[in-house]
Amino acid sequence: MVCPEISSATAVYEQLLGRPADWRASADGAATAIFQLENTSLELMAPDGEGTVADRLREIISDEGPGLKSLAFGTGDISAAHHKLTRRGLMPGEIADGSSTNAINGETRKWTRFRCADAQTAGVKTFIISPEQALPVADAPSGCVTSLDHIVINTPNPDRALGLYGARLGLDLALDRTREEWKTRFLFFRTGGLTFEVINRLGEDHDPAAPDSIWGLTWTVDDLSAAHARLTEAGFNVSEQR
Repeated sequence: MVCPEISSATAVYEQLLGRPADWRASADGAATAIFQLENTSLELMAPDGEGTVADRLREIISDEGPGLKSLAFGTGDISAAHHKLTRRGLMPGEIADGSSTNAINGETRKWTRFRCADAQTAGVKTFIISPEQALPVADAPSGCVTSLDHIVINTPNPDRALGLYGARLGLDLALDRTREEWKTRFLFFRTGGLTFEVINRLGEDHDPAAPDSIWGLTWTVDDLSAAHARLTEAGFNVSEQR
């Protein structure tokens, strides 16, 4: 998630999730904060200082606004994943090494990753990453977020999405359903213990070549009433429980 400034964004998400960031770092023009959950990580990223990366982040914020911009799928074999996605036409870039030092406790983590071509992933920046070791998951108080239930992708082209997320990236297609009363076609994929939901609005004019967009996130808590009370007290605009 790209943010204009890391400290305020981290503070907001610490309140929203009900847990502190597990990793804070700053290097090469970008400041980051990572929240490690049971089945995924959320990484906030903001420009920090000067340089190519900082300039690019500011350009994204200026042109598109802040928000969800990238997906990163984990793999246990980065070379095999690179070979497979090359054969499937996703035009991945070179495998690169990365590392980061946690400003909270001085620990260092390392990973390898590559990025698929945006033109082949419907405009959503898509990375494949293999961490040397996963971040540990800290205990969360009752009513705080424990995992990601599902992520929602909005697409103008559901058939393209079926090919991309199912056949090419290899996510497990669990359901393809059209709900006429909601004027929406839903594609549900499963991966890594979460649901990957793709929606297409029916009855609207769509350019089938237009990009997909990350529409939203739905989090899991162990106590919905406690979470509702916690967020209300923190000043978030929350709906009634349903």
